[in-house]
Amino acid sequence: MWAPSVISKDGKYYFFFGANDVHEGEIGGIGVAVSDRPEGPYRDLLGKPLINDIVNGAQPIDQFVFHDGDEYYLYYGGWGHCNIARLNNDFTALIPFDDGDIYKEITPANYVEGPFMLKRNNKYYFMWSEGGWTGPDYSVAYAIADSPFGPFNRIGKILQQDSLVATGAGHHSVVQIPNTDDYYMIYHRRPLEETHGNHRATCIEKMIFDEKGFIQPVKLTFEGVEARVIGNH
Repeated sequence: MWAPSVISKDGKYYFFFGANDVHEGEIGGIGVAVSDRPEGPYRDLLGKPLINDIVNGAQPIDQFVFHDGDEYYLYYGGWGHCNIARLNNDFTALIPFDDGDIYKEITPANYVEGPFMLKRNNKYYFMWSEGGWTGPDYSVAYAIADSPFGPFNRIGKILQQDSLVATGAGHHSVVQIPNTDDYYMIYHRRPLEETHGNHRATCIEKMIFDEKGFIQPVKLTFEGVEARVIGNH
């Protein structure tokens, strides 16, 4: 199991995960579990995968749940393909789009895996990982669209290796400080002295938008970000 995506709804926490590194005909793919608390314990919601099949060439991994208005969308996919699907109200099944399709492929240029979506100022920022995650060239690129379905025209990379800090920087998430325009990118990278492809360190950096709404390249640091207190306490 890896790359979970957790979202809260109606007082419960839903934990979407990829399992078993599935290929055609194998059991696994994307599952979902539920808990009354964010820290768990979680129990399996379905007793079976939510998505088991290879659709549009996308391995069912790296799922990300995106809440937009009344809709919940699931972005997912490895092997260089990305799909979007609609979740029903209790996350037990996928429901068709207006045209009857269950899955729509939205793969942008150079996409490999690790999709992530956020909405800012009514624009949809779609991000993904490029390169091989065991190598030095793993990185994150992005696109901006007017719809959660795209089209997602690649703008460029916003996270990549730095010869003075680390290699293999990719597969990220983004958090926003509530009621602010402060965003932070959480990602993994490989220390310069480390050569093992499976070694990764989790890091956090500030993510900055310019006056036109474009994301500035994220600078890798050893400091990360300053601790801050949220709220009135």
